[in-house]
Amino acid sequence: MPPVEPPPTAWVFGDPGRFDPEDDLVGIGADLEPGTLLAAYRRGMFPMPVDEGDGPMYWFSPVERGVLPLDGLVVSRSLRKAVRDFEIRVDTALPEVIDACADPSRPAGWIDGRVREAYLRLHELGWVHSVEAWRDGELQGGLYGVAIGGLFAGESMFHRARDASKVALVGLVDLLRDEHADRRLIDTQWVTPHLATLGVRAMPRTDYLARLPSLFTVPPPTRLAM
Repeated sequence: MPPVEPPPTAWVFGDPGRFDPEDDLVGIGADLEPGTLLAAYRRGMFPMPVDEGDGPMYWFSPVERGVLPLDGLVVSRSLRKAVRDFEIRVDTALPEVIDACADPSRPAGWIDGRVREAYLRLHELGWVHSVEAWRDGELQGGLYGVAIGGLFAGESMFHRARDASKVALVGLVDLLRDEHADRRLIDTQWVTPHLATLGVRAMPRTDYLARLPSLFTVPPPTRLAM
């Protein structure tokens, strides 16, 4: 079943060509309705609360975007071995995945109740997916993100067992491998030392924004709708 397009947003986003070339923060305000979120992703933006409580939402478009082409994934020998210890599932525990990613004991936690509910609503419409690493019937790691055409915009990942989040990423790449694989791209927002070891690299914002239109012409990944 293809994703359902929600009603258009009531908000107007600025021209990405006018973003401050030295600032990742590109907007403040708006809401987290499904139409607003999709409009933002289609302009290369994503939301992240900065203030606790009911403060305004902040919107980011990193100057240096973290991206992972499917053929760029680096799988070490130890990770390849770890993959065999887990079962990959799709969309069987999205609320639990988001809650684990939102664990307040994690450093730099940013997922609040507003974000949680917004992405669950977008999931109901077919746009948000979780890729989960299970072992012995228990959720040990996973990730979630927004799939629009050939773009998978990763939001967050977590692990409870060693390498479980990495295994989920390997699972995501495998799920995206189809006849359109060379036209797909995973967006990780920023490059971290951890993600860099897996092959994530920085792409200038101008290049990322220029590539989005072609990504959105790619058919959605059918294997994520399992």
